[in-house]
Amino acid sequence: KTSVWPFNTIATGFWIYQLALGSHPEGMIIYSNTAPRKDNSKKRIENEGEHFIYAKLNNGIDVLAVNAGYCFSFIKPHIKDLHALNVQNQGSQFRSRDFYPQAVAAIAQHDESIIGHKMEIANIPNIPKNKIAWVDGYGNIKTTIRKSQIDYKEGTKIQITIDGVVRTALVTGGAFSVAEGELAFSHGSSGHEDPFMEIFLRGGNTYKHFNKPSQFADIEMRVLD
Repeated sequence: KTSVWPFNTIATGFWIYQLALGSHPEGMIIYSNTAPRKDNSKKRIENEGEHFIYAKLNNGIDVLAVNAGYCFSFIKPHIKDLHALNVQNQGSQFRSRDFYPQAVAAIAQHDESIIGHKMEIANIPNIPKNKIAWVDGYGNIKTTIRKSQIDYKEGTKIQITIDGVVRTALVTGGAFSVAEGELAFSHGSSGHEDPFMEIFLRGGNTYKHFNKPSQFADIEMRVLD
């Protein structure tokens, strides 16, 4: 079980990706329910929300999750098949309790009658750029920025702005390559084949250092002269 900030589909997508592409027990199924109901701002009938869908990944993992925001974005390149599910999406405030478990059970039992029409993988949004993906228990900020997207040389000083708060960081090849109390911008432990960049305050809490920014804030960076 992994919990994310309420309604945060970026964090949800990040964790689905981490779990699905990492080491896992045989037959693992990922079941996720992050449903901000942002697909329609009008009055909802019988608590209807974004639909529950199914993805089969190239590595054989089954992912069942609400088709909301960025929930499927991080695994998008790894999806083999994407389908709707023949399951109720309205009629309860707690769809994850009352309706969705039957779909998970059906997939676990290889009951293909629960699988609905084919969906277009191309319609899944890409990973959002320069966003907070996750804040871990130590306050380190994991970003949606990939190592491959960074062309700063190690030792470069950069200015990082998050939610209006400006801090100076050193680009490093490892989080602990800075002195106590200094801020590092380095590839972290998440991201598998192309690690996500992380903002790390050695000996402190990065999230608090940036005055606890909004979970949806943009991350801006520029090289200091």
